[in-house]
Amino acid sequence: MSEPSSSDAYEETRPFRVRSSTAEWAAAILRQRVTQGGLLPGSRLVEDELTAELEVSRNTLREAFRLLGHERLLEHKLNRGVYVRVLSPADVADIYRVRRMIEGSAVRRPDQDPIALTALRDAVADAERAAAASRWLDVGTADLRYHQIIASLNGSQRVNAMMAQLLAELRLVFHTMDPRALHAPFLPRNRELLTLLESGRTAEAEDLLATYLDEAERLLLAAYAQARTS
Repeated sequence: MSEPSSSDAYEETRPFRVRSSTAEWAAAILRQRVTQGGLLPGSRLVEDELTAELEVSRNTLREAFRLLGHERLLEHKLNRGVYVRVLSPADVADIYRVRRMIEGSAVRRPDQDPIALTALRDAVADAERAAAASRWLDVGTADLRYHQIIASLNGSQRVNAMMAQLLAELRLVFHTMDPRALHAPFLPRNRELLTLLESGRTAEAEDLLATYLDEAERLLLAAYAQARTS
């Protein structure tokens, strides 16, 4: 059996049932909806609707909920049901702590995958087209895909899986801010980081990424602070 290619890290296709158990497949569908902005923090998941839509049993859906609970995307509230998690400032700080480790190690590698670089170009172009059309939710989705590809430069399937879960959490954090205010400042930096990676200037890429992540974290934490006082 052949090993999965590095491009598996940034495929956006609907998950296939044949690759996993039915519960894992259902969890992958729901995780994808979180990552694409379709499930909002604090929203309740209705079992009857989802079992009918996904054509799975109630027990299978509950197992999918359990899996996503372990990933910190969902939470069960006693006598109330299952909800999409609302993340805290401490969650934001922890997400960015892990991102620095994963993405920092990725950009400093001297042997960047040309297939991944092509995928990065596509993600940047998709984000720029979406921004030009004022489709800021789509800009956020393209941005998450961009950073999933960055993580894939580590060459580890385990890191890819960890990053996918982390970015699903990050999408929940994104909802605390106006999407244009959040994403517009980072669009040119994504292209600049790509240019540095393409030219092999890894030290500069690492410095740019560190500044990028610091500023993004500050923006999001400021949005949380403002929400608490308003």
